[in-house]
Amino acid sequence: MKGARLVALSVLGFLLFNYPLLALFNHKGTLFGVPVLYAYIFAVWTVLIAAIALVADSPKLRGPR
Repeated sequence: MKGARLVALSVLGFLLFNYPLLALFNHKGTLFGVPVLYAYIFAVWTVLIAAIALVADSPKLRGPR
């Protein structure tokens, strides 16, 4: 169960960092002085790390001991 969720998060990360979505955020605008593309990359990266930490440390998903 935990392995399947981690694989799903990996696939989601691959899709979010793939060309079509990155191209949507590649324009000259800024967000709080940071280029939109960089803000998108760091925001997605942070959310993926938090989601992986939640899945990896979730007591409900632990197997039998």
